[in-house]
This record gives sequence, C-alpha cells and structure tokens, in this order.
Amino acid sequence: MNSGYFRRVHAQSPTRFWINNPTVEQAKKAIGAGAINCTTNPTYTAKMLKSDEMRPCILQAIAKAKGEARDIHHAAALTQRAAVKTLLPLFEEMNCAHPKRQGFVSLQGDPTREDDPKNIVDEALSDLALGPNIIAKIPTTRAGLEAMRFLAARNVPIIATEIMSVSQCLAACAAYREAGGEGAFFVTCIAGIFDDCLKMQAAEEKTDAAPDVLFQAGCALMRRQYRIMVQEGLPGILLGGGARGLHHFTEFVGGACDITINWKGTAEELLKLDGPVLNRMDARENELVIDELLAKSEVFRKAWLRDGLSVDEFENFPPVRLFRGQFEDGWAALVKEIENA
Repeated sequence: MNSGYFRRVHAQSPTRFWINNPTVEQAKKAIGAGAINCTTNPTYTAKMLKSDEMRPCILQAIAKAKGEARDIHHAAALTQRAAVKTLLPLFEEMNCAHPKRQGFVSLQGDPTREDDPKNIVDEALSDLALGPNIIAKIPTTRAGLEAMRFLAARNVPIIATEIMSVSQCLAACAAYREAGGEGAFFVTCIAGIFDDCLKMQAAEEKTDAAPDVLFQAGCALMRRQYRIMVQEGLPGILLGGGARGLHHFTEFVGGACDITINWKGTAEELLKLDGPVLNRMDARENELVIDELLAKSEVFRKAWLRDGLSVDEFENFPPVRLFRGQFEDGWAALVKEIENA
C-alpha cells in the first residue's frame, strides 16, 4: 500500500526527511508524512511573524521578552527561543524513543555575534535549557569550531552548519572527533545556497559556464562530501540543507543521510508528485561537468578541493557569506519588529 512519498523513501532507503522552519501546523503535517527532526535558523521568527497562524504567539513572546531582556538583541534571542519552543512538544515522543537520532528541533543564535566562540557556547547552553530535544546549530567557522569542541566534549547534540566546502566538512568532523564527542552529530551541506551563489557569480562575472552545468554543482558537492565521510569513516550524519528545488531532495535519496526541506514548495510538492523512490546518491558525476566547474568557477574549485580553504577563510567564503547574510537580514527584521512593538 502506498503510504506516502517520504514513508516510502524511509522504507526503501536509509535517507531520512526533516522539516525546515515550519509553523506548528506544518510541523504536524510533516511528522504525519514521516519527518524525524526539525531545523530552524536565525530567520525563523521573522518568517513566523508573516504567518497568520504564528504571528499572535510571536507578538506575545515579544511583549514578554521586552520586559525581561537586558537589551534588544537579548530580547530577540528570548523571542526566538519562545518561537522554537512551540515545536518541541511535537517531536518529544520521537526523541524519547530515539534520543540520539530523532525528535530534535534545532536552534541557532544571533548571527551578528558568531565571531565569538564564548557567545556561541553561552547561547547554545541557554537554548538547551528549553528542553531535552533541542540540538545546537553551530556555524563551521574558526569561532564555531572552537565552540563545537567545547560542546562536543560535553556530548551536546550538534548540527555543524553553514558548510559549503569539503574543507569545512573535514574540519567539523575533526573537531568533533578531537573532542571525543558521543552526542548526536550532523554535518550539513547547504547545496541550494551554494548553487545560488555560483549562479550569481556567473552572472556578475559573465562567465560562459552552461546553466545545466551550474545546476549540478551543489548536488555534486554534496555527493562528494557524502563519499568522503563514508569512505573515511568520519563521524556524523550528512544533513542536506538550503534546498532550492525538488532535486535537492531527490538527488540524494539512497544515501545514508538526512535532508531538511521546507514544507511549502518542497515537501508538499514531493508528496503531491508521489514519484518513484530512486537511488540517486550513488550516481556518478560526468567528469566533463566537474572539469568545467573547476575551470570556470573559483568558488567551486575551492569548495571541491580537500584543502581548498583554510580555516580562516571559512567565514568569508562567498556562499557562506550569502547564507549568513540571509540570517542577518532575518535577525534584523526581528529586531526591528521588537523595537516597534
């Protein structure tokens, strides 16, 4: 019997579905469809303010935060925690049954203060007080890696995020291993944002890289990251994120990996299409495509090579900056809403 696309994916492959930045009702639908975990990011509360369903409770959280906070950014952090807290009970039962694998809801702190490892740690520890199924989302930068080591040594569940290169993946896995971590650990590949960055740069620089070649870049990078992690026995589960099309889910089915996607426009569409479950993670890239990307995109070359970036280059790598910029814009929108409340 057909039990729905994601449940068939789960039955026929090791690939698992997460829901990203959902409203409470979307999270309930996603769980019904098979979602095992939930991600949020620093844009979450600003997005929920645009939702008829969520706006009233967010405004209540803002009013409460303004009365308790020491400054506007603390008020934003308190509001973000209150918004994310509404999701925790929905996933709690799964987390009780599978405490290192399922039922997590992620929380990432103020993106304007992520250059300070102490602040990242302090925010993560405050976030964890919300409930046992919170998982800390930590940027894979020099400051973030230092924070990861501290948290991993204490078996805090972690998502290493903002990963847009093989070198970042290797650094995150090394940090976790060096710390002797035994908590849940997920290592992202933000394929869709990576694709966005390459397309923007190709347009700005007027390169002649073919659109269909650029279309394959993020998927190729994630497959490469997956193969390295599996072949070298690196710690963690690969988590695909930043989807910008249905292929940012379907192209990774078959891998022992997880993929987080939005409900509207992605998960909802995949359920409607109810397509076949095909193993695409084991597909091999056309060497001519990779050669063209390496020759025509410095960003792709730096992302593809194991030593393409130094740790100090992680934070300002163009696709990372693009992603971080979206977070900063979302946080600024939340701060403005609080100021005007």
